[in-house]
Amino acid sequence: MSDIVTYERTGAIGTVTMDDGKANVMSPRMVLAVNEALDQAEAEEVVLVLAGRARMFSAGFDLEVLKRLDNETIGMLRGGFELAARLLDFPAPVVAACTGHGLAMASFLLCAADYRVGAEGAFKIGANEVAIGLTMPTPALAILQNRLASAAQTRAIALAEIFTPEGAVTAGFLDEVVSAERTVEHATDVATRLAALDRRAYQGTKRLMRSELIATVRAGIEHDYPLAQ
Repeated sequence: MSDIVTYERTGAIGTVTMDDGKANVMSPRMVLAVNEALDQAEAEEVVLVLAGRARMFSAGFDLEVLKRLDNETIGMLRGGFELAARLLDFPAPVVAACTGHGLAMASFLLCAADYRVGAEGAFKIGANEVAIGLTMPTPALAILQNRLASAAQTRAIALAEIFTPEGAVTAGFLDEVVSAERTVEHATDVATRLAALDRRAYQGTKRLMRSELIATVRAGIEHDYPLAQ
């Protein structure tokens, strides 16, 4: 697939693993590689497991590209949120294996997945945009408000609170936490259970649940990151 993203199919499960050897930043290259892996998973009609490397799901967007404020920056931001929208609309169940830290754009991807398994440990989960001087992007706000617990939204979004994995379950970034060495294994077990769902019923229900959210996210992408004319 690439040297930073791998795809492996085992039966009805397709596992996409991000591993750039560092912070798994959502660079233009990473976003492209994940999308290529999703193309294969979608073609094979498998249930998707999206995982990171040991101790790091992703630290979010590539800050070096973000600082440049050029066309590549806009492309990276669009690409990241289009990836989140794709996960929201993916035709098969999506299970995220949050193998460590999950910050900023990574937290939006977690909230776009159907089920999220987190690794136990001293890891940070959350959206730190406001803490680093950024107004929360419109598509991110829609994704977070759809998934986070009402009582946690002000803390998580406006106050940029960063959560432990256990706190992330309460806030709504994760669904459960397991030992770090079992994170991907357990996510695969969940995916195997979800593979037994009637796919047509799943897709129809997901469409009913998320059509308005996906439209809002896509409109937010166009509002915040318009393509150059």
